[in-house]
Amino acid sequence: QVQLVESGGGLVQPGGSLRLSCEASGTGFNVNAVRWYRQAPGKQRELVATITSRSSTTYADSVKGRFTISRDNAKNTVYLQMNILQPEDTAVYYCNQGGKSGYWGQGTQVTVSS
Repeated sequence: QVQLVESGGGLVQPGGSLRLSCEASGTGFNVNAVRWYRQAPGKQRELVATITSRSSTTYADSVKGRFTISRDNAKNTVYLQMNILQPEDTAVYYCNQGGKSGYWGQGTQVTVSS
């Protein structure tokens, strides 16, 4: 059983940065991949970034070069560093482990607006 808690969202101006955190409790977090998803109003949930247990990473084309996913296994935490944020990045961001039928956090709101 894994519990995930996201934090770090907020309101930021276009071009700004935020760092999201996903802190896990329970067993198995460090040996499995973790994903960040986002869901904007009226849109389907979108996979943003993935990090494997060995810290290999993949990104959606829309965030490549701007977002960086990383993990600190000693802290049971995965991060999403988001730079050069744009209004289209506005969404609720969710941490996930185990795929769509796996474990989800409650989400953290990111709003990019001037």
